[in-house]
Amino acid sequence: MTSNDPTIARAIRAALLTPDPRAKCFATRKLVRDWRQGKLAFDFDVAMPDRPAWPDSPQLLAPKEMPRRSKGGSERGRIALWHALAHIEFVAIDLALDMAGRFGADQGREFVDDFLSVAADEAMHFALLARKLESMGSHYGALPAHDGLWQAAEDTAHDVRARLAVVPMVLEARGLDVTPSTLERVRAQGDVNGAKILSRILDDEIRHVAAGTKHFERLAGETGESPQNLWKILLEKHFHGAVKPPFNDSARLAAGLSRDYYAGIAS
Repeated sequence: MTSNDPTIARAIRAALLTPDPRAKCFATRKLVRDWRQGKLAFDFDVAMPDRPAWPDSPQLLAPKEMPRRSKGGSERGRIALWHALAHIEFVAIDLALDMAGRFGADQGREFVDDFLSVAADEAMHFALLARKLESMGSHYGALPAHDGLWQAAEDTAHDVRARLAVVPMVLEARGLDVTPSTLERVRAQGDVNGAKILSRILDDEIRHVAAGTKHFERLAGETGESPQNLWKILLEKHFHGAVKPPFNDSARLAAGLSRDYYAGIAS
């Protein structure tokens, strides 16, 4: 490839700076496809933005300012649930892209492969959820969403180990804990399509947490540190929330996240 050929860093940066959700999904899937086909040079010749571009709506609120979501079966409550899930998946696209683009030069091709695969999954999840909202007569952006999800990326932009510890191994692992109960509630409402979407997301998120755990343990091994002890140290320094039970131990174990990690620190 010549110096004028497209690079993986430029493709990732362009996707991060695409505000329209549908266009961001297309850009993400295209760059992953191009990467897998060898069309993008393994060259990190541009920096990642401090913050990705997002659309004007939804209105972003601090988590404590978000209206409480009803757990009942009202139409408004169901739309609010699917909107919240869509927002999580939308931000997750950028979290995975930033992981690959910010740290890939030092971490290598397998790391980039893994987190671009995560980004492609998140784009697919968002597309499914956006379509779900539209089938209910709503759309992504119709309701406010919380602005706390990107904070973890900003807080760990300087340290790949901290990023892995917080984003896949806490935030995504939390999805493994809470999705099964949401799935059961959706099934009880007779929403077959919604249940299929959540089942697919849960299966994929196990792989996402596993990718994060794998690379975290590799990095800990390179310095001879206990992964579990290092994880706890990094969480104390970089994670501002609480690691809350109940835990989906079987899904966490399938992702390589044994109880040795989170036993004793749960609040």
